[in-house]
Amino acid sequence: MEEEFDNQGNSLNFDFKGFLFRILSYWYLFVIAIIIGLGIAYYINVRKLPVYRLSSLITVKDDQNPFFTSNTSLTFNWGGISDKVNTVVTTLETRSHNEKVVEEVQFYIQYLKDSEYQKIDVYGETPFKIEIDTLKGQLLNRDIKIKFLSNSKFKISLSNELPASKGRVMVYDDKEIYPIALKKNYEGVYSFDEEINLPIFNGSFKLTDKIANKGDVYYVKFLNFNKVVQKYQNISVSTSQKGSSIISLSLTDNNKNKIVDYLNATTRVLSRDMLNRKNLFATKTIRFIDSSLSVKARELEGVEEELNQFMNKNNIIDLTSESETLKTQLNELDVEEREIERQLSYYESLEDYLRTKSDYTSVPAPSVSGIEETSIANGVAKIIALSEQRSAYQYSTKENFPAFDNIDRQINATKTVLLENIDSSKELINKKLNQVKNEIYQLEAEASKLPSEQQDLLNIERRYDISEQTYNMFLAKRNEAGLVKAANVSDVQVIDKAKDIGEGKIGPNTQLNYVMGVIFGFFIPMIFVFLLVFFDNKINSTIDVERLSPIPILGMVGKSRQESNLVIFNKPKSSIAESFRGLRTSLQFIYKKKQIDGCKTVLLTSSVSGEGKTFCSMNLASVFSIGGKKTILVGLDLRKPKIFNDFEITNDFGVVNYLVGQKALRDLIQPTKFKNLDVITAGPVPPNPSELLMGEQMERLIEELKQEYDYIILDTPPIGLVADALNLVKFADATLYVVRQNYTKEGMLNVINEKYRSGEIKNISFVLNYFQQKAKYGYGYGYGYGYGYGYGYGTYGNSYVENEKEHSFISKILKKVKFSKKQ
Repeated sequence: MEEEFDNQGNSLNFDFKGFLFRILSYWYLFVIAIIIGLGIAYYINVRKLPVYRLSSLITVKDDQNPFFTSNTSLTFNWGGISDKVNTVVTTLETRSHNEKVVEEVQFYIQYLKDSEYQKIDVYGETPFKIEIDTLKGQLLNRDIKIKFLSNSKFKISLSNELPASKGRVMVYDDKEIYPIALKKNYEGVYSFDEEINLPIFNGSFKLTDKIANKGDVYYVKFLNFNKVVQKYQNISVSTSQKGSSIISLSLTDNNKNKIVDYLNATTRVLSRDMLNRKNLFATKTIRFIDSSLSVKARELEGVEEELNQFMNKNNIIDLTSESETLKTQLNELDVEEREIERQLSYYESLEDYLRTKSDYTSVPAPSVSGIEETSIANGVAKIIALSEQRSAYQYSTKENFPAFDNIDRQINATKTVLLENIDSSKELINKKLNQVKNEIYQLEAEASKLPSEQQDLLNIERRYDISEQTYNMFLAKRNEAGLVKAANVSDVQVIDKAKDIGEGKIGPNTQLNYVMGVIFGFFIPMIFVFLLVFFDNKINSTIDVERLSPIPILGMVGKSRQESNLVIFNKPKSSIAESFRGLRTSLQFIYKKKQIDGCKTVLLTSSVSGEGKTFCSMNLASVFSIGGKKTILVGLDLRKPKIFNDFEITNDFGVVNYLVGQKALRDLIQPTKFKNLDVITAGPVPPNPSELLMGEQMERLIEELKQEYDYIILDTPPIGLVADALNLVKFADATLYVVRQNYTKEGMLNVINEKYRSGEIKNISFVLNYFQQKAKYGYGYGYGYGYGYGYGYGTYGNSYVENEKEHSFISKILKKVKFSKKQ
């Protein structure tokens, strides 16, 4: 039944003013929650490590080599300063670059020390450094304890919770991770600089200039290399403004020494890589020339030996003047022919390479083959540089990295232009080669007229001169490339190195934590109160009653703390007594208005049990009796009779005995110890209470009582649970419907409202019982009936059952405890 009332009582109306009063009533919850929130904030703040941010400034400039000329063609500024800056910004955030930096600073080794609340990072402050064997495994993510025993000895220990557990080791040379089985404990005493080989550590400890005391304890933890790199990829890289060559680097960490070392190391690695890339042409050219020089040196030695043998054998000291002239002319043409053929061979090789290959990082400089055409040299330099850049990104960024598309477009455009230039250059070179060969042919025809010894000597010396000139040419190019490489400087310059100057702390934001503690401490009770109000479907004020029903409110009865229900006799001057006097006055006004003379009847009912209906019946009868009116209280709640205990009378017989014809009326009336007040109890519980109350005997009972009494007070069953009270309404001149504050549910009024609208019940009014003028129930109104008090009444059941089950001893005790709390 109560579930039905809950469903019927749902309403979308929200009493905002009542909500504010409800919030004020739970002020202590807000205070407690805010204190707890501040306590949590303090707990977090004292355990939070300081956070620092330091920065450095670098600039990217195009520092041209002072030895670089148009003839050198070994370096090339592709894309200008803007492209270089964009390349540097991207490179600093790539995985491959940060892998080199982490490898250099070894941030995968973590140095820790106990603090008040936790272990803290003491990198740069330890009296020792670790040199690991990168070819052997180091135990990951476990704190290895290091305890100083003296200035030369220390103890390594590691304790496991389980006798045997599994761990993982990383070999930092190839970055591979392997599982291992761990013993329960590892412990050993070692000397500094001693090589240590354990399943958990392989390497040595080196003392630093920091002072260590005996008994000092530190911890060493090895981290996953890849995760460390991923952490430092978040380095902040920005330019001061668009198009600027100045780049700002900043990093956030809990250890300032780490920030300083990492920022300076990332600049150092970047500068070194940029210089290596700048020397790429010279390095590849030197490598190519060195391999060619060795071949030409052997060729030159062979021709020289052949020349000496020929001259000794034929006793020829030198060529004749005519032969010398021909030799000089042929040598010049041979040199020119060889140079043209080298250029032509380079063009053909370059064309084949561009058409069949996709990696252009191994193409030598055109100047090696004597090609000084600017468009070819610049094109080759640009395509090599772009290919190097793409290779660097390929292993450190995602495949769909936006820069890939841009680099590929530039490579294809440069390749197309190069192929067009190669075709036109080859056509011109072939014409020139044919012309030189014709001139050589003519001179060789003249030389054929010389004596045979002179011809042979001429050919040998001619081959010797060609080899010597080729060797000298390669040697000059080798020196040129070495000079260019030695004179190159990096395009990255440091403006402001990272340095710890005692500043840079940016966190933790303890004030924000306290503010958040206050906010959460305020909103959690706020949400609690809101949910309490939102889901509260009980009647808490007269406004709720007026909103839910058109039936008027006749009066309000406060809360009493007395053990007895007879408040009128025990405390006749109390506010509760005054509230019942007010009800008496209101009822007399109703009777007068309706011109009711003689005996008056008042029926009291409610929605469910526990709302104070019987309490109001007894005190209303009492207030009429002390006013000099002969009053009788009739207990018509035949299912749950209960008005006899407070009057110290019995329920051995009552209304039921009269209705079934067992007793006469005079035998039922029990006088009380109070003047003018009699009581008729309900009597034994019948099997058919509704049928008895509907019979003619009930009408005869009321008529007989009217002959002897001024007021008849009918205490009836709850109308929301059984229909008995509806059968008795016809006997009442006025009906009082008792509503208990913070107990009666809103949906419970639907039944009486429907009866009132249909006309089945008339002359009905509400009595708001158990009323308290407190903020948690809303706010007070202008009914002056003793606010701030209340009442208690005897054990009153919460349901009507024909055969009630016997309660256990424990349940009875709990019920009594609950009842005493209500008192």
